[in-house]
Amino acid sequence: MRKLKNLFENNKRWAERTCKDDPDFFKILSMQQNPEYLWIGCSDSRVPANEIVDLMPGELFVHRNVANVVVHTDHNCLSVMQYAVEVLKVKHIMVVGHYGCGGVQAVLNDAKFGLIDNWLRHVGDVKEKYISKINSMPEKERLDCLIELNVIEQVRNVCRTNIVQEAWQRGQDLTIHGWVYGLANGHLNDLESVVTCADEVIDTYKVAAEKVFTRRT
Repeated sequence: MRKLKNLFENNKRWAERTCKDDPDFFKILSMQQNPEYLWIGCSDSRVPANEIVDLMPGELFVHRNVANVVVHTDHNCLSVMQYAVEVLKVKHIMVVGHYGCGGVQAVLNDAKFGLIDNWLRHVGDVKEKYISKINSMPEKERLDCLIELNVIEQVRNVCRTNIVQEAWQRGQDLTIHGWVYGLANGHLNDLESVVTCADEVIDTYKVAAEKVFTRRT
């Protein structure tokens, strides 16, 4: 199937159905995008960003990678963030993990898959930081704990980028959030890792990380 005919047929049906429901949909969509939100999430195919928060195309700017990691040397992620913050003027950045994340599971199990192990090393750093507390949890809780801790860590990484720091310095309205999506029920879990200015980063990080463990005891 060199041309993936089935997907083109799906696309045609979707476009026709969309036009029938809203004749002006594509005309309006093609004119501009004006999202208030940047979603930084996992590449997992079971986590469709727009659908989860019930937003239309054009209302959510999206960056995805394996295990929703924000790395200060990842020019792809940083470019998306810069465009979102400085050009689109988004008001919210949400780092969104998901329960059952295969990347985080691989780190927890010390599994090796090749090239991707280098990328997941960043999640491994989170694991090493909290390893004693993670190991003290019941085994069935450990994956969820590491998934939540990884999101909280990435929220801090977002806050520490010069993109976000400079936005706050110039008084731009920008809030960073940490969430986890539940594959089993479709619900978002707010990790209470919410940062609105540079002065909140350290305390919010510490409190949110501690709550990962306290709410399970």
